[in-house]
Amino acid sequence: MKAMPWNWTCLLSHLLMVGMGSSSLLPRQPPPPAPKRPFVTFRGEPMEGFNHLVVDERTGHIYLGAVNRIYKLSSDLKVLVTHQTGPDEDNPKCYPPRIVQTCTEPLVPTNNVNKMLLIDYKENRLIACGSLYQGICKLLRLEDLFKLGEPFHKKEHYLSGVNESGSVFGVIVSYSNLDDKLFIATAVDGKPEYFPTISSRRLTKNSEADGMFAYVFHDEFVASMIKIPSDTFTVIPDFDIYYVYGFSSGNFVYFLTLQPEMVSPPGSTTKEQVYTSKLVRLCKEDTAFNSYVEVPIGCERSGVEYRLLQAAYLSKAGAVLAQTLGVHPDDDLLFTVFSKGQKRKMKSLDESALCIFILKQINDRIKERLQSCYRGEGTLDLAWLKVKDIPCSSALLTIDDNFCGLDMNAPLGVSEMVRGVPVFTEDRDRMTSVIAYVYKNHSLAFVGTKSGKLKKTTVINEDGSRPPGRGSNCTYEAPLNCLRVFSTVFGL
Repeated sequence: MKAMPWNWTCLLSHLLMVGMGSSSLLPRQPPPPAPKRPFVTFRGEPMEGFNHLVVDERTGHIYLGAVNRIYKLSSDLKVLVTHQTGPDEDNPKCYPPRIVQTCTEPLVPTNNVNKMLLIDYKENRLIACGSLYQGICKLLRLEDLFKLGEPFHKKEHYLSGVNESGSVFGVIVSYSNLDDKLFIATAVDGKPEYFPTISSRRLTKNSEADGMFAYVFHDEFVASMIKIPSDTFTVIPDFDIYYVYGFSSGNFVYFLTLQPEMVSPPGSTTKEQVYTSKLVRLCKEDTAFNSYVEVPIGCERSGVEYRLLQAAYLSKAGAVLAQTLGVHPDDDLLFTVFSKGQKRKMKSLDESALCIFILKQINDRIKERLQSCYRGEGTLDLAWLKVKDIPCSSALLTIDDNFCGLDMNAPLGVSEMVRGVPVFTEDRDRMTSVIAYVYKNHSLAFVGTKSGKLKKTTVINEDGSRPPGRGSNCTYEAPLNCLRVFSTVFGL
């Protein structure tokens, strides 16, 4: 998630409360605009940008990652505790960082941009990673933000020196009797020799343990990581993988990404650089990363392609939307926001779409690709990692829903794009963020826009009634024939 204006950031923690005021029986026509009511707000220090926000599900306390500061807020946005993280003397060219060894580069006062904020519920601590010192992390006690640990003396403690808030994503995998794992995905800013783009790390019970953030597995030849090969930069000099969202579901960990690639336009012999949105999947228990698979995702409506991923959120289908899509109410759905086209990453077009993906269908597509590759069909199709085409190898084995790869045919790419279901488009005020949840069987999505608007949407029938069951003509292939979006806009 990229840095957001304070008024939008403050409201993220209140999305659920706004939703709880919705009626379970939606009217046939949108209601007249309600009079504006004041929202509870919180302002940080002058010139201080907010980067990340997490809410403790048990207490409702809000943890806010900002430039040079971590805040703990009450549910009504009162400041409870603050923890200063910067600025400090640093230089991005100092590797290892100057807190480990003397650096010959000139040191200047440098802000610490919060790049990742995670709650470790098992050990009651907050993991806060910044941009200082090549991206080291602090472990803070949830109660009072007291520093429990700050590992910095090994190279695996440096996650990435990228000075952007939206460049790192982490997913915690918990175990009852073992150390937890932390899957880290990060942009590397042209420094693949320093930082893996994706890795799994140990989360030790002791915050000061020597093995904190160590790779789950590491020997001379194999490690729990993937690095971008240097050869890739000869093809795409500014190549990087930009991680937009991450989550775990079932036996897998997923990351949603934007990646540059070179393609030949129709009728042209020359190649141009575009950006492709891809979902990356790994098995939780795969220490060698043989299960790495990525699949392109996108959305299309009325002939317009929406291919640049802006934001995503994992939620359940809920009974009403599940009937329409032909899935179970507890099935996982990905609510995603895409902007139009593929060519502009930094200056996305204002045309955008809210789209839904059924996670099971993405997994089914991945299984089909694994099965065909292990029949010896096609190539690994992962240009950025392999640079050249490598044929798939044939092997006699059964590949089920939980197959975690072998030391062959890996890592693997899916060439055919999985298309989401477009449920709402916006042509002038680009959608930039999304969150969703189920309330009284209805699946509600809240979408933030570039101008600071908050839109509450849900999907209902054209006549305003509940969507039909599986036996109707309303199918996943053509859901827009019988659905419309009910939307309420909150001006912030």
